Amino acid sequence: MPSEPIEIKIKILRQEIEELNYQYYVLDNPSYPDSHYDKLLQELISIEKKHPELITDNSPTQRVGGQPLSGFSQITHLTPMLSLDNVFDSDSFGKFYERVFHKIASDQPITFTCEPKLDGLAISCLYKNGNLVHAATRGDGKIGEDVTHNIKTIQSIPLKLRGDFPELLDVRGEVFMPKDSFEKLNKNAIKDGNKTFANPRNAAAGSLRQLDPKITAKRKLAVYFYALGNAEFKKLQNDAEQTSDERLADSHHNRLKQIQSWGLPICDEIELRHGDKACLEYFKEIGAKREQLPYEIDGIVYKVDSILSQDKLGFVAKAPRWAIAHKFPAQEEMTLLKGVDFQVGRTGAITPVARLEPVFVGGVMVSNATLHNKDEIERLDVRVGDHVVIRRAGDVIPQIVSVVLDKRDVNASSIIFPKVCPICQSPLEKEIDQAIYRCTGGLICSAQKTQSIIHFVSRKAMNIDGLGDKLVEVLCDKQLINSVADIYQLSKDDLIGLERMAEKSANNLLQAIEKSKQTSLAKVIYALGIREVGEVTAMNLANNLFDFKNIINANLEELENIEDIGPIVAKHIVAFFENENNRQVIESLISHGVSWPEIKPKDKSELPLLNQTWVLTGALSQLKRNDAKAVLQSLGAKVSGSVSKNTTCVVAGESAGSKLKKAIELGIEVISEEEMLKLISSFQIVKI
Repeated sequence: MPSEPIEIKIKILRQEIEELNYQYYVLDNPSYPDSHYDKLLQELISIEKKHPELITDNSPTQRVGGQPLSGFSQITHLTPMLSLDNVFDSDSFGKFYERVFHKIASDQPITFTCEPKLDGLAISCLYKNGNLVHAATRGDGKIGEDVTHNIKTIQSIPLKLRGDFPELLDVRGEVFMPKDSFEKLNKNAIKDGNKTFANPRNAAAGSLRQLDPKITAKRKLAVYFYALGNAEFKKLQNDAEQTSDERLADSHHNRLKQIQSWGLPICDEIELRHGDKACLEYFKEIGAKREQLPYEIDGIVYKVDSILSQDKLGFVAKAPRWAIAHKFPAQEEMTLLKGVDFQVGRTGAITPVARLEPVFVGGVMVSNATLHNKDEIERLDVRVGDHVVIRRAGDVIPQIVSVVLDKRDVNASSIIFPKVCPICQSPLEKEIDQAIYRCTGGLICSAQKTQSIIHFVSRKAMNIDGLGDKLVEVLCDKQLINSVADIYQLSKDDLIGLERMAEKSANNLLQAIEKSKQTSLAKVIYALGIREVGEVTAMNLANNLFDFKNIINANLEELENIEDIGPIVAKHIVAFFENENNRQVIESLISHGVSWPEIKPKDKSELPLLNQTWVLTGALSQLKRNDAKAVLQSLGAKVSGSVSKNTTCVVAGESAGSKLKKAIELGIEVISEEEMLKLISSFQIVKI
């Protein structure tokens, strides 16, 4: 028999791991780095291996394990999982609101809980005495598939509840695949020559229905819970008459808060709105920042907040009368593929771009769509003359997701992928295990040269105001610049006489070029356009290696020890600086006066935002949310997903909602994204 201390040690480890999971997935405010979590988990795994008799079903080590299933059994839901009726415009929502208003016979605007409609897969999780017993898909609403083994692999779903939880809890949620997980999944599929998923919803559904939970675990699914199915509390000794319903909150919004208090994650974009106009404003606000959200949504769900009113409104056959889904305009449409152009990117990547019969998708006219690469063309078996389904996903170029084979014309022609660069005729090459073909011409290729210069002068790089894409193309065509260093040799005589370039414009441009010389090491690294090196990686290189001499001389091992840099990125960095021409460009930039403040190593105790808690809300326009989060964390700050009295500062982007309101109510400092960037730039350690 194991000794008592081992049992206590295991209990403490499990509690610590559960607490870290709660902080990370529910509060979005981790108190320790990931490495600390990993250390605790490995310690628990090691002890349980030595004492297998102490392993329990709800141990954090049991999320992934066991043999693949031969099939899925069925589970009957305790209460039916109903669907929602849909509306597709504001007028239809107005009619729904009027019906609810008259049925309730209210003399006040009706309060709704407004929630983003996640584009995933509905599930029901059953807990008994705080332990996860089973999980099931919606199925037909009455009977679903048992996906317990796969649900356990989702780190944000607690295996054991916390706090004053019900003795029996049936809770409903939506399993989804975050956008970054979806991108990585398809990127790896293309690399391995496997079929890609059309969208995150299909990927989530396919991942949840894997017979081998180890595969599901690798897919990095997430979940938000949105409703109670059933909840039964133990009778209290001092209040034997109190029912379970009386121990539940009397509003949907507050019940969600209860769900969260038991350790179950809920969406942080949920808000209360009073009246129909306020609900439609919420629809517009979420729609405006839809593409910045880390998950796919396809509309908004409005739910009457009062549980008493919900009971009064009741249900129709398969849907509640007190809730409705307001769908966004379609993001997918069918159109005709008229031709394919092959574009050459800054790093030589050849991208096939489809020319389409123009069509409105999600309210935007689309005439081009990406076909990604040769493998994708072959996978889709797409041909010129085909009718294709295109999907628009935010600011990126839309993509073709399928071919309508029933409408294929007999004259549809195969797409021939080029063997040489369409610009400079240099041979194309493809790295092993990579799907991308690249031009081998380097800066001999005018497209690569021009694109590299456009990147160098861009706002996030050297930020040379007035030197736009068209002007760069003109300067390259006239061979006034052949590398980024040549920008700093331009004279007024070179510029005067160019189209739309009068003396005043020429002087302004030369002043902007001179101003750009005073910058930061991180910006120069980013401006050089090294493959796979974005703003955050450039910042990490600068903050860890401090100058170009160290960066140029760094080996693979040194680079891989830096946060955010893996083996592939490290190889790209080494290859870039091994190129004599690239080193000469850096020397030339320095000789022309490009400079930056010296960066000195700093102790963690000197980090300017140490022990501060920051919150990002709304749509950021200059930095990706994950990049902004990484920058703040590198300065010592904790970045939380919720506002509290302990919050130091809130960064409010466009369409900021409830977090901004709460910050103002609590008197917490609120700054814009521009103000945040100025503050960051004032710290030499992380100047970007």
